[in-house]
Amino acid sequence: MKTILVTGTAGFIGYHFALRCLGLGHRVISVDSVNDYYDVELKNSRLKLLAAHENFEFHRMNLEDRAAIFKLFKHNHFDRVVHLAAQAGVRYSLENPYAYTQSNIDGTMTILEGCRHNKVEHLVFASSSSVYGLNSQQPFSTHHHTDHPVSLYAATKKSNEMFAHCYAHLYNLPCTGLRFFTVYGPWGRPDMALFKFTKAIFEGRPVEVYNHGKMKRDFTYVDDIVDAMIPLMDQIPKIDPDWDSANPDPSTSSAPYRLYNIGNNQPTELSYFIEVLERAIGKKADLKYLPMQPGDVLSTYADVEALADAVGFKPKTNIEDGIAKFVAWYREYYQV
Repeated sequence: MKTILVTGTAGFIGYHFALRCLGLGHRVISVDSVNDYYDVELKNSRLKLLAAHENFEFHRMNLEDRAAIFKLFKHNHFDRVVHLAAQAGVRYSLENPYAYTQSNIDGTMTILEGCRHNKVEHLVFASSSSVYGLNSQQPFSTHHHTDHPVSLYAATKKSNEMFAHCYAHLYNLPCTGLRFFTVYGPWGRPDMALFKFTKAIFEGRPVEVYNHGKMKRDFTYVDDIVDAMIPLMDQIPKIDPDWDSANPDPSTSSAPYRLYNIGNNQPTELSYFIEVLERAIGKKADLKYLPMQPGDVLSTYADVEALADAVGFKPKTNIEDGIAKFVAWYREYYQV
């Protein structure tokens, strides 16, 4: 049994990851601010299910609260730290930029300092496919450079990767960054496309479709994400002896640092995504086409070869089965 600090367990991926860890017999100590960016009741419902496990311990606090976070580190020995908490959402970053610098920058620095001063064996942290920004070379590879983000959210995630690399280099703190690609599934976030589309169809409202449905996303089912994360916790990065400073590979380092994409490795056009959702619900959508939104990208597509080599990762859930599982959860949870 490991003692794992998981930040963001009231959130979508954090909930699923913590639940899997508890099922494997680990002790999970959780931190989440439970902010009101989206429905707090949904977050509390996730926490209630986690709290049914005797090895789950929850602390409601902000990651920027250094004194509280450092006290938590001091009073516990964490075998692993999995940092998933963040202010999410691309479009909201246009409205409230300071929420992103506070949570994603200051909060991550607090976690890094806690790990550094308490000799944590491995920090795993959430990044995002959004870091690829204006890069149009696909599939996106961790070997590509990511120097042109198009949203503040993406910029904070890129910053997190750089901060983690500094701590790996300066303090020999092993760090693994995970670039998630459009995660979906039961208990998903209300600000994500699948949830918004499903809610609109059930309520008989128009479904707002950006860029006339001509965008592609590498939609990745949440169980596949967790399947990769569990073995990666114990895949502690080491110094890459072949790393060349004259031709630097962004995915590895002369420090104990590693980056991985976690995606479905199969982009789906948004128009087809909606067709599958309509079939799962049994009702046609009233589509309202809108132009491209600031901060969006046309397509995402994950190269997961490095992840397959590291832990044998292969996504198992196709889009048809994944959407059907989400709709079944939505019907049950909201009684529709």
